[in-house]
Amino acid sequence: MGLWSRLTPQRLLAASVAVALATILLKTAAWWITGSVGLLSDALESIVNLAGATFGLWMVTIAARPADDDHPYGHHKAEYFSAGFEGILIVVAALGIGWTAVQRLLEPRELEQLDWGLLLSVLSSALNGALAAVMLRAARVHRSQALEGDARHLFTDVWTSAGVIVGLALVAWTGWWWLDPVVALAVAANIVREGVRLVWRAGQGLMDQAVEPEVRATIERVLADFAHRRGDSDIVRFDHLHTRKAGQRCYVDVHMHLPPDWSLRRAAALRTSVEQALMSAVPGLRATIQLLPRDVEAHFDDPRDLW
Repeated sequence: MGLWSRLTPQRLLAASVAVALATILLKTAAWWITGSVGLLSDALESIVNLAGATFGLWMVTIAARPADDDHPYGHHKAEYFSAGFEGILIVVAALGIGWTAVQRLLEPRELEQLDWGLLLSVLSSALNGALAAVMLRAARVHRSQALEGDARHLFTDVWTSAGVIVGLALVAWTGWWWLDPVVALAVAANIVREGVRLVWRAGQGLMDQAVEPEVRATIERVLADFAHRRGDSDIVRFDHLHTRKAGQRCYVDVHMHLPPDWSLRRAAALRTSVEQALMSAVPGLRATIQLLPRDVEAHFDDPRDLW
């Protein structure tokens, strides 16, 4: 994993805080120079970025704490609060942008020094875009909801800036000053969608959502490697597979059926091998495997037999 193992969620979110401070300065200067409500909306969202990155850094610090008596399964779900908070901030920022744009639409005014304003906006967008790309890749490596939430928030900021830049270019070309607030309204509508999506995903994580289909497929492939058959009679088989996600961790519960004449030592040794194979195939996974004789079934209302 190399580079990505060094780019921890804490370090990347600390970098996000620094970049947010830099972009606030650049975008505020762009708004001050031009008077553009589109650039003002862009600067306001950067303030939201700062708040989101700061809260995300706090949450990943909590999520990294080891398990204790009050939290025997760890603190990993703290990251979902960060992603949900980012989503709420995005929606609030969009409402603020929309309100400001409506006011300017009712009272349009001529913009000034668009060249400098556009230059500063492009520079801040480049910073956000580069950091967001790195953070999104790291979020997949570390399975970090907080990183993903902040990365998508930064990408939203990039799209906001792109929309504002296009709007200002059209204003400069056509002289239609009302285009500036119209573009700001369009940008606000777009980022509301991203904010709602983040809140929804955070909620699903807090409700113990199952792992992604590709992760489940990996788990099933590992278990299939340990499932042995002799004719029509199973020697080792697995059933009742259940999974859930909790921040950077994911959990699997499964029943492993063995021949009834196996010794406990032999059964335990195989279970250890299965657990190690699962954890090697899926980073961050924790497995709970219940041992059962081959001729004993667990009775649930909705059995999910695999093999």
